[in-house]
Formats: sequence, structure tokens, C-alpha cells
Amino acid sequence: MAETLFPAPPAVLLRLDGRPERFPVHRIYCVGRNFADHAAEMGATVDRGQPVFFMKPADAAFHPDRGVPYPAATQDLHHEVELVVALGRDAEGPLDPATAAGLVVAWTVGLDLTRRDLQARAKERRLPWDTAKGFDASAPLGELVPAEAGMPAPGQALWLEVEGEVRQRAPLSQMIWGMADILVELSKLFRLRAGDLVFMGTPAGVGALSPGDRLRAGLGDRTLLETRVLARRPGD
Repeated sequence: MAETLFPAPPAVLLRLDGRPERFPVHRIYCVGRNFADHAAEMGATVDRGQPVFFMKPADAAFHPDRGVPYPAATQDLHHEVELVVALGRDAEGPLDPATAAGLVVAWTVGLDLTRRDLQARAKERRLPWDTAKGFDASAPLGELVPAEAGMPAPGQALWLEVEGEVRQRAPLSQMIWGMADILVELSKLFRLRAGDLVFMGTPAGVGALSPGDRLRAGLGDRTLLETRVLARRPGD
């Protein structure tokens, strides 16, 4: 076996509720504009024929037990709460709706953190969103819930509180593309693999976060993520 030039970074390992195993992250896929009310508040229209996809690096995922770092190069960090599904086996070619859900081994809620000022400038210039979406620690996640414990129901509400105030709340039934639809469309573009995470889109109510803000997010009556925004590092 060939030696590496330097030590390979370890895989990101996420906790599963009630199980000793850890979930190794392969890739992070994200869906944009999957709630019509959020698309409207961002000044966008939705084409039901084609979901919008973008990606975050695998090491952006983490459990924010010690808080969420306020990133450098922005004055306008925004929250976007989302349902996140975790794939536990590979997809051999494009999926069909009847089998797509069978890939999901766990789920949770997460935050698609966004440097909104950088995203706005990128949109103005018709440039990619990478610097706005794919920065370090941009994908904080709650503990994964094994699918065997039950999958989220369409009527359950996805929600986020900031400093005790509800900022975002909407039932999953308001998603334009459901979980199976998204996995089918992704499988036409990428080779889906065990270890992939898919952020399913955010409802309306996205907004700015400040250092010190305390966050709580969940689905239905279950809280899955509690954390706070850390102070800026000197020089950021």
C-alpha cells in the first residue's frame, strides 16, 4: 500500500441516537428553493420540473455541542433550518421513487448556514455560491435518528427558534419535492453512496444570526439541535 505524503484527514463521524455505531460522511448535497414561501422571500421563482442542487464539503458537517463558529468574511450570517437524510447504502444507477427511500438509514435536522452578503454578490455577478455556502462548519447537525425508529411524517413541522423566538416553522408537506423525488433527481446527476447527507431545503423565515444567539431546532414536538453562535475570532 502506498504511503501518503502527509496523514490523511479522518472521516467526519456523526452520532446515531441509541446506537454505538457512527455515521461516516461521504458527501453533502443540498436542495435550494424547495419551499415556495422561501423562494418567494429570496425573490426567486420555482420550476417544478427541476430541483436546484448545490454541495458543501463533507467536513462542513459537525455536531455543534460546543457552539457554532461565526465565520470570517461576512457581516450577514443567516440560518436555514432543514430536514437532513443520511444514506446507508449505495445507489447503483438512477433510482425510482419506489426504492429511493430504502437508501435512507437515518435523519435529523441541520442548519444550512449561509454568508448571505457573499451570496448576494455572487448572484449579482452570476457567479457560483461556493464561498457563501461551502465554508468551514457551515453544516451543524443534530444527532441522527435511525430510520428504524420511524421516518418523519409529512404533517410534522420543521422549526427553528432563535433566543426563544420562532423564526422558521412549516410542515414537511409544504416541500415542493419530497424526499424520494429529491433522491431520484440526485441519482440522475451523481453516484449516490452510503455516507451521503442530503439537506432537503428550508422554509421561509431565514434571517441573520449574531454572536451569542442561542438556537433550538427540531421536527414536530422533538428537539434535535440546541447550540449557540460563538463570538467572532479576532481579525474576522
